[in-house]
Order: sequence, then structure tokens, then C-alpha cells
Amino acid sequence: MKKPISFFVHHQGRGHARRTMAIIREFSLDRPVSVMTADPSLFDGFEREIDLVALPDMIGADVPTQALFEQPTPSVMHCVPMGVLEMRQTMRRIIDHLDDVDVGLFVIDVSAELALLSRIASVPAIKVRMHGDRNDPGHLGAYEVCVGMLAPFDERLEQADYPDYLRQKTFYSGGLCTTAARVPSREEARQRLGLDPAREIVVALTGGGGSGTPYAPLTVAARAAPETLFLTIGPLRREGHETDFANLINCGWVDNVVDYLAASDIVLASAGDNTVHEVAMLERPYIVAPEWRYFGEQTRKAERLAELGAAVNMTVWPADFAGWQAVLGQARALDVARLSELYAADAARCAAQWLERCVDRLWEGAAAAQPAARVTDGTRDRVTSLSTKRSVANDGYQQ
Repeated sequence: MKKPISFFVHHQGRGHARRTMAIIREFSLDRPVSVMTADPSLFDGFEREIDLVALPDMIGADVPTQALFEQPTPSVMHCVPMGVLEMRQTMRRIIDHLDDVDVGLFVIDVSAELALLSRIASVPAIKVRMHGDRNDPGHLGAYEVCVGMLAPFDERLEQADYPDYLRQKTFYSGGLCTTAARVPSREEARQRLGLDPAREIVVALTGGGGSGTPYAPLTVAARAAPETLFLTIGPLRREGHETDFANLINCGWVDNVVDYLAASDIVLASAGDNTVHEVAMLERPYIVAPEWRYFGEQTRKAERLAELGAAVNMTVWPADFAGWQAVLGQARALDVARLSELYAADAARCAAQWLERCVDRLWEGAAAAQPAARVTDGTRDRVTSLSTKRSVANDGYQQ
């Protein structure tokens, strides 16, 4: 039987779950797969058979005392509050599951602390890479304890400050887009949506991981380019004083996002992983408006896209007509081939094949795991492994 692969999937937004599903779809059908997440509903309707493990939601969990709350965070970690029951339960549930299924590889999307936990628990781990200012002790330590890193983007998008010794253990899958819907032509999409076939259309897109597209700046854009139709997809962030304009239409949440993007002449969107590669797949001029994320993830990615000539980096939303006219002019002048080259249609398959090769290589020649015997000590069950142990230190201790 093949060694199981288990995933931890962060439940903020939808991107982590969609990326995981895209990769799992490409695994061999006889590969046992499990997913641990605090929001199992993200996997509702997923067609592949997986073992889905619900974790406690630690976001907003209370620290029981002020003294515990005041304990400083160590430099090698990022989010480790003291005395939090939900955190203790999460760590225990993860370790128990990895042990119960005798996992061969733990893929973490994403958490630096869980990479450290996995190494302490003697489980080989792969960490999904993200952009950002992550050369701190916590991130570097997490990268170092992993057997490898999976970067779901083209190596040309890599940051110059990512250390060479870590680049050597990183697999670049190419630009991974999780959109599975068929992409219509611009003409077909506009006909389907009832849009003018000749008018310039800018689609402003926001996903579920942020606070929404700021609406006020778009009202200025509508006045600055009155012949252009602006369509917004996803949530909006309003300030309450905006004036609506006929060439600015709020579509809200839609099921057929691909149709709207295909109908566009220009896409204005954040720098989320899937968004970047979705626009690249569609070959549209891209105005990237990075949203605030921990460690400057989107900011650094947007900078790299601009350096490659693949997008216009709009770090500040223009507040006047000339500013918007300049940004739109830069977008129209982009060579879309610079962006489209960063998308790889086979990225999910390449990532899945690399993960399977990795786990098979690590466990090649290992004796089959034996069933565990539960020994009761009067207070709780303890699991004692019956499999053959190999000493890794002369003094007999596992180090």
C-alpha cells in the first residue's frame, strides 16, 4: 500500500483549499489522502475520496489570564499564544491523525509552526511557499526543517532575497490556476453576459480573503474614463459618500467569474496566487492592486510582477482623473505575453507528481508499518508502536 499524504489547509479565504483540491485531483487513485482544516465545508462537493479531519478554529480564541497573555512570542515562532485550549486540541488532533494513518508526507498550506511540529514529531513535511518578507527566524526555521518546499508559481516570480540554499530544495510547479471552467472567447463571453461587444471593459475583481474592493476610487476611475465600462466582482468596501455612475456596475458575487474575466479588456485585481494565474491564463492586461497581507505577501508579489513587465503595480489607488488615465494607459501598453508565460496548464499535475515522487523516495525500502497496540495506564490510552525502530543516535535517544 502506498504511503498516505496528508494536507493541512488554512481556512482563510478559499485559495488554499482550491489549490489543495487541484493537486489532489492529480494524485494516483490508489494514493491515500487526508486533509485537516478548521473549515471542512471548503471541500463540500469535492469528487475525490479523501479523509477529511475537522480542526478547532483557533482564530479569536481566548487566552485565559492576563499573565499568560503577556508572555512574549519567541522569535522562532509567529502565533503561539499561551494557555489556549483550542490550540492544544488542534496540535493533538494533528499529531494523532498523522500517527493514526502512518502518514508518509505532511503538506502544509500554510503554517510555519506546523512545519516545526511535524519535524519534532518525526514526520517529513513539505511547506507551500508564499511570497513576502519571510527571512525571519520563524520562516527560515520552518523552511529548514522541511524536506522540501512547493512553490505553486513560475521560478521567474521568485524573490531575489530568497536564499539559494532554500531555492535548491524548492520545487517550482509553474503558475498554478485552480479555475476548472472552460474559458470562452471575449466575444462569446460578452454575448452571454449581454455586454457591448465593442466597448472597453475593465473588470475589478476581489476574492474572499480580503475586505473588498475600495469603491470610492473606482467612482473616480468611472469619471476619468467615461467611455469605459467598469464592472466589479466580489465584495466592495464603501465609505458611504460615494456617487454612483452609469459606467460603474457592481455585479457582486457571481458563479460565472470566468465569463466576466473573459469579457474584459483589462483586469484590476489583487495579487492572490490564483488571481495572478487566472489573469495570466486569460491573457489580459493586468493592473495589480496588492492588498495588505501578513509579511507583505501581495506587495512583494506585485513588485515582482511589475519587474517582469507582467503587470502594472498600483500600490496606491489613484484619487484623481490624471492618475487613473495614466494607470489605464500603462495597462493598455502591456505585453500580455510577459504575464501569460507565467501560467502553466500542467502545474497541478507537476506538483502532484513531485509530491508522490518525494514520499516514495523517502520511504523506499521501509518495512511495512505494524498495527499499534494500545496500553492503558489507568488515566488514558497510550499507543506503543510494534514496528521496528532504528537508532539514530549512539546514546539511544531520538534527536
